[in-house]
Amino acid sequence: METQKSIGGKIMKLPGFSEKVAGLIGNIDPSELARVIIEHKERYIVQTETGVYQAEITGNIRFSARSRADFPAVGDWVRITPMDAQNAIILEVFPRYSSLSRQAVGKQADIQFIASNIDVAFIVQSVGHDFNINRLERYLALCYAGKIEPMILLTKVDLISQTEIDSLTDLIRKRLPNVKMITISSENGTGYNILEETMQPNVTYCFVGSSGVGKSTIINHLSNEEKLQTAAISTSTQKGRHTTTHRELFVLDNGSIVIDTPGMRELGMTDESSGIDLTYDQITELSDSCRYSDCTHTSEKRCAVLDAVENGDLSEETYQNYLKLKREQQHFSSTIHEKRQKGKEFGKMIKAVLKEHKKNKY
Repeated sequence: METQKSIGGKIMKLPGFSEKVAGLIGNIDPSELARVIIEHKERYIVQTETGVYQAEITGNIRFSARSRADFPAVGDWVRITPMDAQNAIILEVFPRYSSLSRQAVGKQADIQFIASNIDVAFIVQSVGHDFNINRLERYLALCYAGKIEPMILLTKVDLISQTEIDSLTDLIRKRLPNVKMITISSENGTGYNILEETMQPNVTYCFVGSSGVGKSTIINHLSNEEKLQTAAISTSTQKGRHTTTHRELFVLDNGSIVIDTPGMRELGMTDESSGIDLTYDQITELSDSCRYSDCTHTSEKRCAVLDAVENGDLSEETYQNYLKLKREQQHFSSTIHEKRQKGKEFGKMIKAVLKEHKKNKY
């Protein structure tokens, strides 16, 4: 990805600006272009070529937003107007070429938007309490749904033997053969040379994973400074503590762009099914040989997926996790449909009431 492109003949040096971004934003006064680098409770910090501003959105963006996805997010390219040397107003959020989102925790039919315009997502899991290959598949489905290339970072490998490392990596490669993987240790530095060689200038990377798996430690190591607070795993609960409380974008010395995110324990599927199909590409390919085009792969005769499970070509665990994610996605889709339908009916009722009120008034 090239490090510099131009708008209206002006060379742009904003972090992550590329030909792909230029194609999405169209013609704009370069002085109005910014990228959101911090988001915290609807307060934003945006980066321009000349500096940073604290920013708020216009009332128009707020009231015309159909969902949280219409609000700015870390990684977004936006059009701003400065109010003074420190403050600005966000006038427009430009289209995104990728995004990371999940089902909002505790809210039906709502999507939590995490970050946008990400090229590669590092899915971070430690070899200890956190390792769960079914959870890895969930992350992969979310990445693929958002058009983000996933890579797996297996951390804290200093805590287990080489034999155990080989066993884990073999398991991952067997279940997820098409996903790149790096094993690292922040304790002894193992694997960091591979990670640093992988990360390219002007490419936007996102680190995702549960709390306590080492995301902040990795970013601090890559930054050669203590940018982020770190915390150990709780010995009583074996769960990580949230040291990252908001999303933030950094630029490393080599020009790579990094987005840090809070730990995520719950990863509910959204209404986008393509991510699951890409994650379970073996099942997707087998589906072409099923007798019925609308086969659910649960009880149908001459189902190629069920046959593959029965003869051992497809693992039972992979199959069951696929079904679970599909059920979640379908339930979320139906819930969203119901919510939208109720919204339409309510809107029609309001219009009818207003029409009747106007009629009676005259």
